[in-house]
Amino acid sequence: MIVFSRKKATLGAALGAVTLFAAACGSSGPSGSGGGGGASAWALTGGSQSTFQVSQKNWNAANAKDKVSYQFYANDAYKQKVRVAIGANDAPVLFENWGGGSLKDYANAGKLEALTPSLTAAVKAKYLPSVVNVASFGGQLYGVPINGTQPVVLYYNKDLFAKVGAQPPKTWDDLMALVPKFKAAGIAPLSLAGGSKWPDLMYLEYLVDRIGGPTVFQNIVDGKPGAWSDPAVIKAGQMIHQLVSAGAFANGYQSITYDAGQSSALLYTGKAAMQLMGSWDYAVIQAAQSDFVKSGKLAWTNFPTVTGGQGDPADIVGNPANYFSVTKSSTAVEKASAEKYLKDGVMDGAYVDDLLKNGNVPPVNGLESKLAAAPNAPWLTYQYDLVKNAPSYQLSWDQALSSSAGDSLLTNLDQLFLKKITPQQFAQNMSKVGK
Repeated sequence: MIVFSRKKATLGAALGAVTLFAAACGSSGPSGSGGGGGASAWALTGGSQSTFQVSQKNWNAANAKDKVSYQFYANDAYKQKVRVAIGANDAPVLFENWGGGSLKDYANAGKLEALTPSLTAAVKAKYLPSVVNVASFGGQLYGVPINGTQPVVLYYNKDLFAKVGAQPPKTWDDLMALVPKFKAAGIAPLSLAGGSKWPDLMYLEYLVDRIGGPTVFQNIVDGKPGAWSDPAVIKAGQMIHQLVSAGAFANGYQSITYDAGQSSALLYTGKAAMQLMGSWDYAVIQAAQSDFVKSGKLAWTNFPTVTGGQGDPADIVGNPANYFSVTKSSTAVEKASAEKYLKDGVMDGAYVDDLLKNGNVPPVNGLESKLAAAPNAPWLTYQYDLVKNAPSYQLSWDQALSSSAGDSLLTNLDQLFLKKITPQQFAQNMSKVGK
């Protein structure tokens, strides 16, 4: 997811300091076309960046009056940049986002343009319903899926498992038993980009689901009293402390960041055995070290089960997709160009093929034959089946919740991983925040 800035101001604060933020944004906002055609777009580096660049080239060659121009930004600074720009009405025509609660904040603030009935109908016909619904609020659609579905999986280095004579963990007890085994061999059991904070969330999401099922977080989203103090949340916090106390994570994990490629590099350079990360990491690793992927050393599996847990082992967490949304402050001509691109350029045949080539599974209908014929079919088929068969596909919590709650969640979870607060204190702090 993944993913995500962890230094966000609240939307209200961003909207309330327009003059200051406008000066800060300068010319890096919209294209400044002066009413002409075309659509500026902000998107994330890594992951699907190469697909966006190919799409831009192909689209612009055939649509001189409706060109799209991309600018790319790193995850950890992106959300703040978007919030500042939208608050100052200095945002691009299109911006990449994750749907959910943060996008709903923008829609409620009147900062987004709802998709037209024509584009809405086209989107609903092309994409899987569960993915479309994440960007739908109050009967209006505010986002078009632009990349692959992004479940979180447990990646592992086959060579390192062979070195210690181990199998990938199927249960939590299996995972805990692997920690001393790898440490004895001088290998970090798990790589974690704790400096980015959002990767911590993947452990909490999966553990809460495996222990208590998806209803636990749904109660939090619904704002039910005491939801954050559910026994599943407390136990998940205790299990996170168990991992930390056992030394499961690579040394210095608190300062390792995902955007810098550090956590993934530990996996493919043989310094860490496993990493819990979104499906986008396949493309990141492939781009950084293609031989590691081609040789079959990169492998993957589902998050372990928890003995006695109520959650279905097939449940997954992550991001159904990322989306392009249209800003209200754009001109009518720019909006028309954006709609044309979203309807006819995004997820056309070449776009889909390029996503598949990079290991991403687009959330579009009728994809089975393309998956089977793709060079990286094992990974694509695994990911597609994972999503297709999941009884519950839970949106990343920091995206499902409001922006302010998401901020507090990551701050408190960071403190939990550092063992500066107890699981009970984590629950108490989040109960004060709400949803």
